[in-house]
Amino acid sequence: MRRSTAAVAIGAVLALAGCATDEPTAVASGAASQAAGSGTGAQSKFFVQADYDKELALLGATPTGPAGKPWEQVLEPSMVETAKFKKPGPYKICFSNAGLNNPWRQVGFKTMQAEVETHGRQIKQFVHVDAEGKDQKQIADINDLLGKGCDALIVSPNTTATLTPAVEAACSKGLPVIVFDRGVDSTCPVTFINPIGGYGFGHVAADFISKRMKPGGKVLALRILPGVDVLETRWSAAKVAFDKAGVDVIGVEFTDGDPAKTKKIVNDYIQRYGTIDGVWMDAGAVAVAAVEAFVDAGRPVPPINGEDQLDFLKMWKDKNLTAIAPTYPTYQWRTPIIAALRVLNGEPVSSPWKLPQPTITQDNLGEYIDADMPPLHYAVCGCTDLPGYPQRWK
Repeated sequence: MRRSTAAVAIGAVLALAGCATDEPTAVASGAASQAAGSGTGAQSKFFVQADYDKELALLGATPTGPAGKPWEQVLEPSMVETAKFKKPGPYKICFSNAGLNNPWRQVGFKTMQAEVETHGRQIKQFVHVDAEGKDQKQIADINDLLGKGCDALIVSPNTTATLTPAVEAACSKGLPVIVFDRGVDSTCPVTFINPIGGYGFGHVAADFISKRMKPGGKVLALRILPGVDVLETRWSAAKVAFDKAGVDVIGVEFTDGDPAKTKKIVNDYIQRYGTIDGVWMDAGAVAVAAVEAFVDAGRPVPPINGEDQLDFLKMWKDKNLTAIAPTYPTYQWRTPIIAALRVLNGEPVSSPWKLPQPTITQDNLGEYIDADMPPLHYAVCGCTDLPGYPQRWK
């Protein structure tokens, strides 16, 4: 499915030494931070009004599909026929993965592996190739898989434009290709699977923070990297919300996903301004570090957003934070396996396949905290009913 400029690329630049987008789509961006007091600045070149409008509308849409199984649900389905791909099983399903270089992707891949196990009679072999965050390796991986007798190919692209020709080459072989997490600039895949996207994430967090501040209140925006589409769309949606609310964005700083750098940035702003009324983040992996900076300085923690990484959720509860956690759920890693089997059975699938994107709030926080799971586990994994839970995810 052709991905718009604003479609989500990863998943998640959610945790990092290299953010959950693995940083490959980052491009040169001038200054590393926006000057304090300069406001939200110019809108991102990644911003597309129509995509923004559609994603915000999807936040209120009712999904179709089985209750309690959001990885099988679809928002505004648009079904396509797949009868031409029907063939007898069991099947060999191949997966070209952008990387396993951060906790979000590691949790997701464990979830995918467990989903494969639930289809033992239909899947005779599951082949996974890790591109290690490298475009050229993933291109070579896909080319190699084309000669391995795969019945279906799943791709989570490392970057969009560079991987598009390799995906199109796979499609040209008559192989059903399913893309998820990040898209490609082509209509040839049978479907593109991902949650609502970056605009939805950025809006939910910024709207929450803005409504808990007075007009003119001071907001510090913490970002991971410039030029990464999922992060740019998150920030561009937040910019719209902050501009509308009339808050004072005192700084937009890039943390590189580094907890120590994050704490230093926050401490510098505390020293400079004394009071900060809100902290917005385009990815939650360093949310704990941001909170710790306020605690260490003896200052109240302002309204803040993180994600569904458990270390943040536990801190939120323990310190009774005013917080919200929009998510980019790792349960999306189940859906490509389900979609591949439906395609090989000749059953229609939605194209695109937009999944629900839950938000964790004070009201439902307790539902997502599992004290027995490790700090870097992602709570919205949809994995508790899968083989090997919880040990596999520990």
